[in-house]
Formats: sequence, C-alpha cells, structure tokens
Amino acid sequence: MQIRDKIVVVTGAASGIGNALAQRFAKEGAKLVVSADLNSDGAAATARETGGAALAVDVSKEEDIKRLIETVEADHGPIDLFFSNAGIGYGGGAEVSNDRWQRIWDINVMAHVWAARHLVPRMVARGGGYLLSTASAAGLLSQIGSAPYAVTKHAAVGLAEWLAITHGDQGIKVSVLCPQAVRTAMTAGNPDGVASIDGMMEPDTVADACVKAIEAEEFLILPHAEVVQYMRNKANDYGRWIRGMRKLNRRYRG
Repeated sequence: MQIRDKIVVVTGAASGIGNALAQRFAKEGAKLVVSADLNSDGAAATARETGGAALAVDVSKEEDIKRLIETVEADHGPIDLFFSNAGIGYGGGAEVSNDRWQRIWDINVMAHVWAARHLVPRMVARGGGYLLSTASAAGLLSQIGSAPYAVTKHAAVGLAEWLAITHGDQGIKVSVLCPQAVRTAMTAGNPDGVASIDGMMEPDTVADACVKAIEAEEFLILPHAEVVQYMRNKANDYGRWIRGMRKLNRRYRG
C-alpha cells in the first residue's frame, strides 16, 4: 500500500513513535493524518506539524475509539490506514494490582480489539483497508521485569495474527510493529535497561521501517534485526532459550 492520498489515523500521536509516524505519513503524501492522543495539546502540536487534524482520545475507552472512527469518516472520509500505536508499561509481576493489570490490558490489547471491531466491517464493506498496530519484541520473546507488559504485548501480536488470517481474504492488510528499545517517554530515564541490549533506536528509524513494510504489505515489522535470531533460538530450543532468559534476568534484576 502506498501512503500517498490516503487518510491515516495515528493513536498515541503526541510523541515518540506515533509522532514520528504521523510526520512520516505526511511526508509520504497522505491526504490527511489524524493525530489522536489523550494528551490533546500534544496531538494538536503533531497535527500542526503534519498539516492534519487532531482529536483527544482515551484509547482505554471503547466509546472514544468508536467516536474517533465515526468522526474521521463523517468529517473527512473513509480511513485507509489505522495505526493503533498507543501503549503503556508497568514493572512487576503477579503482584501488580488488578487495577494496573486492567489498565494495561485495556490500552495495550483492547484498544486494538475495539479499533478492529468498529473499523474492520467498514473496511470490508468498501473492499479493504490497512491495520497497523504497535506491539513489541516483548510480544515475541518476553520482558524482563514486567509480566503485564510481556503478557499484553503477546496478546497484541496474537490479535494481529488472527486479524491477518481471518480478514486477509477480505482485503484487510495487517502489520504489527515489534521493536526493542526506542527513544520514547516509555524508555526515558532507563537508557541502559534490558530492552536496549541491542541499542536504543530513534523513532524516525522505526518510522522508516514501518513505511517500507506497509509498502511491501509485510506482516511483521522488526526494526531491530537481532530479534529474528532470538525468535529462531526460541523456536529451535525452548528450554535453552528459557535458561538464557533466566541468565538475562539475573543480570538485570539482581
């Protein structure tokens, strides 16, 4: 899919990967880039940078996502590409509070579900569309120090796979972004964390990888090339991979 002349929606667009992708989509000639974020001032700033539109959206609420889709399509036209990017992270394991588990589940997983629920039928009816979602390499491997992040990102990858399998023959294209550490608000203050073991990537570099993948209609976007080999190691010898991850856990968790 080519971005030129397309209507694109980006959630989590106020900063980080969302901001970088919104700007890149505009440079690629998108007809309109709609920047959505809980941070309404940040979304508006991104919209000014891209010459697009902005909406304040809380992706942890289904009604907000539904309103986003309905507003864009009523005011501007059919959404060609929906980039479900907003996400959060919490440290900890099973002891993390139910409220935090629910919040990260709603934002990292259900936001993608709700976007698909309200947009896929529209896209199918008009012959196709594109869904891009941000997961993480943690969704393919794991996340040292954060059960909520590892679990929700695995679920996000699983949903993207299911959408691609189920709706691919109906013209729905799906890509899922799975980077390691990217220089965003989520990694601020922890530049040497386990996710940055292969280096801290700039959002603009991630944006480049996403545009190339969209043009080629590739499902899995891996800006950090090392992740491919980690996936192979996991599949080839799961027990050995677990032992290696335990070693990594000892190194970073003490």
